[in-house]
Amino acid sequence: MYQVDDYFDEWEVGNLALELDDKAPQEVLEWAISALGQRLAICTSFQSDGMAILDMAWRIDPTVRVFTVDSGRMHPETYELMDRVRERYDIPVEVYYPNAAELEPFVLTAGVNSFYRSVPLRLRCCEIRKVNPLKKVLENLDGWVTGLRRDQWASRSNIRKLEIDHDHGGLLKVNPLADWTEEEVWEYIRENDVPYNALYDQGYTSIGCAPCTRPTKAGEDARAGRWWWEVNAPKECGIHCPIETGNFEHQAEVLLTPGGAS
Repeated sequence: MYQVDDYFDEWEVGNLALELDDKAPQEVLEWAISALGQRLAICTSFQSDGMAILDMAWRIDPTVRVFTVDSGRMHPETYELMDRVRERYDIPVEVYYPNAAELEPFVLTAGVNSFYRSVPLRLRCCEIRKVNPLKKVLENLDGWVTGLRRDQWASRSNIRKLEIDHDHGGLLKVNPLADWTEEEVWEYIRENDVPYNALYDQGYTSIGCAPCTRPTKAGEDARAGRWWWEVNAPKECGIHCPIETGNFEHQAEVLLTPGGAS
């Protein structure tokens, strides 16, 4: 496997990002698929953004790779959608799981639902169940595609459509929907009859693990249903780390010190 840094330096990726910034998501995906082929994969948790990207990419290349991380605590509706995706697009969905040797001792000592007790325990749970399996996948890729948008949360406001992901070894991170709004995503889903998670029809606006996600109320931020019991904590699990600040632990450091968020 080559490291993207061997072929694209910061200056080159910066220029490419500027060129792609006003391009449609399909053009960004077409560039990425052409440049990296099977060394590129779409990472999706089967939320609306990921489903829009999956549909776009499949129309460009029906053999495009798609993977997801199954934390073991997903909603039944999410698993049902995964089956619908396999049937609709006739593609294998690569599913990756937490390492049992890492998860079992954590659950034994901290408990099954320890994430409700403190931010550090929640972050550790996310790390074991989601972040570490993702790292193993990305070790064998040269680029990955995400559904990140700038309007989703403050920590995502500066993302580019193309960036070097230093948090995961320097591969390319492609964010085709960076400048889209939620309304544009749903317009695409409706116009193209894209399958979506049934939980959206029950008031969910951001969907993660079942114990950590609830429907949102009128006027709440779209990610307010994530880890709703926490105060002043980042609405992130650690998978998507701000490029400009480095590792997620840097962002969360203040929260893990005495007097931080609970």
